[in-house]
Amino acid sequence: MSVNGVSSEVAITNVTTSTWATSQAGSFALAASNTITLSNDWGWYFIDSITVSPTPAAPVVVVDVTNGAKAEAENGIFNGVTAGTTTAGYSGTGFVQGFDAATDSVTITLYSAKQALYDVVVGYAAIYGEKQTSMSLNGAGGANIVFADTTAAASPWANATAGQVLLDPGNNTISFTTNWGWYFIDVVYVTPSPAPAPHQVTSSLVVPNILPVAQALFNKLLSKYGSGQIFSGQADPGGVAWLEANVDKTPAIIGLDMIEYSPSRVLYGSTSTAVEDAIAFDARNGMVAFQWHWNAPSHLINNDTVPWWKGFYSYGTTFNLTAVLAAPTSEDYALMISDMDAIATQLLRLQAANIPVLWRPLHEADGTWFWWGAYGPESCVALYRLMYDRFTNHHKLRNLIWVWNSVTPSWYPGDDVVDILGYDSYPPLGDHGPVSAQYQQLIALGKDKKLVTLPEVGNIPDPDILKLYHADWSYFVTWNGEFIETETYNPLVFKQKVYNDPTVLKLTDLGNWKGSATSTSSAKPSSTSTIKPTSSSTFVTSTSKSSSTSKASSSSTKSSSASSTSKTSSATSSSGSAAATQVHWGQCGGSNWAGPTVCEAGTTCVAVSPPWYSQCL
Repeated sequence: MSVNGVSSEVAITNVTTSTWATSQAGSFALAASNTITLSNDWGWYFIDSITVSPTPAAPVVVVDVTNGAKAEAENGIFNGVTAGTTTAGYSGTGFVQGFDAATDSVTITLYSAKQALYDVVVGYAAIYGEKQTSMSLNGAGGANIVFADTTAAASPWANATAGQVLLDPGNNTISFTTNWGWYFIDVVYVTPSPAPAPHQVTSSLVVPNILPVAQALFNKLLSKYGSGQIFSGQADPGGVAWLEANVDKTPAIIGLDMIEYSPSRVLYGSTSTAVEDAIAFDARNGMVAFQWHWNAPSHLINNDTVPWWKGFYSYGTTFNLTAVLAAPTSEDYALMISDMDAIATQLLRLQAANIPVLWRPLHEADGTWFWWGAYGPESCVALYRLMYDRFTNHHKLRNLIWVWNSVTPSWYPGDDVVDILGYDSYPPLGDHGPVSAQYQQLIALGKDKKLVTLPEVGNIPDPDILKLYHADWSYFVTWNGEFIETETYNPLVFKQKVYNDPTVLKLTDLGNWKGSATSTSSAKPSSTSTIKPTSSSTFVTSTSKSSSTSKASSSSTKSSSASSTSKTSSATSSSGSAAATQVHWGQCGGSNWAGPTVCEAGTTCVAVSPPWYSQCL
């Protein structure tokens, strides 16, 4: 038998007690007009009639989690996925597999007797490497849940913390959708969230003899931690100016980048005003945060596809960190130290101006998309600790509050060199949730003795939701360009809501946070013996220049127009909505991009980080 050309073999049993009997032919998807064809095969039988009836819907299994329970994923509602049993060690009668298409999902129904917070843990297998799934509640949101690689583990099955969910009274649905895909989901454990314990963070900082003004900055952050208030932040002066012009508010923190001070970028003519921008914002009583998109010291790919200015990406260089660290007398090691010294010189300028810095080096290392994370946690941790020692003991930098920016425990450099923990959040469009999974992971990583922060966000978390979830993020810093200046990630009405919320602390809320620590620092730049390369490093000449710092995660992209860090680039847009034609250096395509795709005359839309990010070049 075939239905609309799809064949299925039907077994016709031998009839002994009656002339007529029935046989099940299976289930088929029908719509509009359809054709059923029967052909001989074995032959010598009679066909009397064909009965067609709707396939009954699978019963919805409701799991009462009021007092805690586990929900077997194989009892959920399937969309493009199937039940599996081939990987041993699962709970219940099977697991859910087949997360390969973008919309594949399993939905589980949970019952709660009252509105309450619940902790969620997902039992999974990631036998094809580290993966991510998107978790949504009652059809909204889309939190990214990381499934650590179980390929080499003793068991293919492991548990992943998925944060908290706020369940309404009655039935609720929790769904898991593909995201990276190629993983199995076995079971979901849901337990009532305990009341949050008091945080154990003290005012002690890791740098000895810290400048009083740096201590004052940390004390200000600490004074609001756990109070239901969050400090606002914005990347780049262009983003701050946009907020002031369109929302009439100024964030408490400005996020800046040392990228263009990287020697391998200076070699090609890059210049920066980031230090001057920091001094200007500090003069307004603001707080300053810096990261460093460190262009690799050497071995840049530097061709038409991967130009020199992509040298901070793993694919932009062959700089082998593990090998370099193992060869401290090598030219590459000397170049690496020289790069650190170049950035220390800029930080010493800020120290001389008595400006404290929330310093976030080697960020997003566990994502491995940057070269400092490409060779695993051991070499990255060694590099971080080397930088801490170089900056603290050699250059005598006393104005830095050290921020670590990865959630995976194996990547953690240690309590003795970290003051603040952070996670860069780029959830799917429309998700302004509490980022509770990573919040709980960071609380656990620092044993609740470190401030936890959102040093970069694509979608700003909703302050109302943060309060409901008791997600005590100390501060957030929204990324630049389309993340703040368009309607795509943070609509204007939402930005107005955020910045008019009294629990979101702005520049005007900081008061005299420096206290008596406002006198100019007497600390002088140390007379450093900068390590020089043993011979000239050769770089291939390039005719393409850009200071864009686009980078991608599984579900989002971000691009830095670098208006604060380079005189060679321009902001992507200054309007509240995307224009019909994109400007030079602006984003023109990529995952979830809803802005202009046509570039201004003389430029072409180039996929610089496919499929996530395209840029007018």
